[in-house]
Amino acid sequence: MADTLMLGVGEYGASVVRGSLIKTLALGSCVAVIMLDRKTRCIGMAHVALPDSKISPERAKERPGHFADTAIPALLANMNKQAGMVSKGAGLIVKLAGGANVADPNNTFNIGKRNALAIRKVLWKYGLGPVAEDVGGGFSRSVAVYQETGQVILSSPGRDDWEI
Repeated sequence: MADTLMLGVGEYGASVVRGSLIKTLALGSCVAVIMLDRKTRCIGMAHVALPDSKISPERAKERPGHFADTAIPALLANMNKQAGMVSKGAGLIVKLAGGANVADPNNTFNIGKRNALAIRKVLWKYGLGPVAEDVGGGFSRSVAVYQETGQVILSSPGRDDWEI
């Protein structure tokens, strides 16, 4: 049986194990950053909760996946560790999911929108951008990425599963 890596809030991980799966559940305002290296077939994901680590440098050190500005470099480093050297630019497929507005009916904090924007800004610094995304809205999502096929499947209560 292939490896399944379950990620909680602020966690990240990568795998090159054939047939492996990385999952995270119930993304509300959090955003999953999903990466696939075309050459090595390494998959990676980070479950990002907040846009900027300046609010808690201590937490960023102990859990870099928690913040957009520390999650991307940590995920890339983890993928490099797993696969040798992952591709740069067009060789790396990036997808985003989550960033919903589920607990802020008056849009006071806009955490989901701010998370997605912060992630895009960090990705741009690395010369990367999402090729697909499913962000925003008012519903939570769970995400699964499959190493063998590169498929990213989303699910949400009361909806059929869909792929990005």
